[in-house]
Amino acid sequence: MARPAEWTIPALAYLGDAVMELFVREHLVASGLAHSAALNRAALKFVRASAQAAAADRLLPLLTEEETAWFHRGRNSKHLNYPKNADPADYRKATGLEVLFGYLHETGQESRARELFAAGYELPEKSTKNEE
Repeated sequence: MARPAEWTIPALAYLGDAVMELFVREHLVASGLAHSAALNRAALKFVRASAQAAAADRLLPLLTEEETAWFHRGRNSKHLNYPKNADPADYRKATGLEVLFGYLHETGQESRARELFAAGYELPEKSTKNEE
């Protein structure tokens, strides 16, 4: 399997989006929401570009030098089109965040990814962990 440095930025963002989606879903289910309509509405508060950009702003001071470099790679990647309802600056930050989470996942740093997810969204860290 290729190392993250060998992956394209869009591929890491795609993977990171899935990692973050899993964390969001775990958090929402753990919070007691049980119906799909309520879960989907609540998830939008996490997955919108504006919400991800705000989370990125909270995370930047907490990132290591290497993590910051991965975030910047994603943020600075070329975007050919943006969703109509997303501010381009927010969309770039959101992409940077997704690349960071893709990188953390592919380098086996799940606990760090969970820690950063909780900090970015100002959640208690245990709310993003699977209960066994």
